[in-house]
Parts: sequence; C-alpha cells; structure tokens
Amino acid sequence: MKQAKVLSQDETKRVLSIIAQDRHADRNRMAFQFSLLAGLRACEIASLTIGDVMDSTGKPKSEIYLAQSMTKGKKGRTIMVGDKLQKEVARFIALQDSRESSRPLIASQKSNKPFSANTLVQLFRKIYADAGIDGASSHSGRRSFITTLAEKGVGARVLQHLAGHSSLATTQRYIDVNDAMLKKAVNLMG
Repeated sequence: MKQAKVLSQDETKRVLSIIAQDRHADRNRMAFQFSLLAGLRACEIASLTIGDVMDSTGKPKSEIYLAQSMTKGKKGRTIMVGDKLQKEVARFIALQDSRESSRPLIASQKSNKPFSANTLVQLFRKIYADAGIDGASSHSGRRSFITTLAEKGVGARVLQHLAGHSSLATTQRYIDVNDAMLKKAVNLMG
C-alpha cells in the first residue's frame, strides 16, 4: 500500500493558501491544522466537539482526550495540543456563532452537523488536488507531523505515543527518511 505524501514546507504553505481562498476557509484550515499540528486522523478530527477542544472558561485545552469511540484502534488516548494549535483553535472558536460544547468542531455549513470521516477524507483530497500536490491524502498531515518531529530529533517512543500507535513498527513506517535527516545523522560524527 502506497504511503501518503509527506508535505514539504512549501507544499504546506500552498495548501494554506488554497484553503484561504475557499468560502469555508476557517473550517477547512481548522481541520488541516489538527491533521498537521496534532497528527490526528480524519475520523478523530471529524468526531471533535467544541467541548473537546475548549475548557469551561473558553480557553483552548492543552490536552484533548479522545474517547475510544473517536479513535481508529478503539483505544482512548490523550493528545497534546501545542501552542500554535491552541492559537488556531482560539481563532477558529472566536469566529463561531455558537460555542455550545456539544456542537461539532468541524460542521457542515448547511446542516451544522458533524462531518463524517469519509466527508473529511474527501475534503482533504479536494484541497490537495486544488493545491496540485500529487500523492497527498487525509493522512499527509499526520505523516508530516510524525516526520517533522523525527527530523527535529524526537524519539521513536514519544512519536509512537503521540501518534496513538500500539506498535513502534507502525510509527516507524510513518517517518519519511530524507536527505536532510541522513546528512544530519552522519554529521553527528563530528
């Protein structure tokens, strides 16, 4: 099975530019950022509610619990939300008409109902096609998240935990080894 493309910085900028031109830019940017900055799967993003990402005081959470019903492996887990993603969440929520905690985070504009995982997969496919990025899929943000952290020296066990994988071998398949990583490794020899 072919792996989803890992996005370069230029491709990420292109995706964000394409998203900014869409009439549902804010919603689509939020979905993309959860994929890219937290490594979430489409089914996990689709299942998020406002209450999952915001605390009772209206501030973005630094940790989000994904119940087992929300995850692929049917095992609940806590994801860490970095500062950049917290700012994205705060910006997105400030633009919403309703901050009702049970409201879907990523909702259809017509019915205000949550996106299905499949609908979100299709949305990602359209965004990447519009950006002219071949080989990208709903998993590209997730693979980019894991690969970027690996490039920055984050250990495999930490990556495994962040990705919610039960097997380290699965996490290792997500890491796209590139020339920069190889050069950095050999230069450690001094």
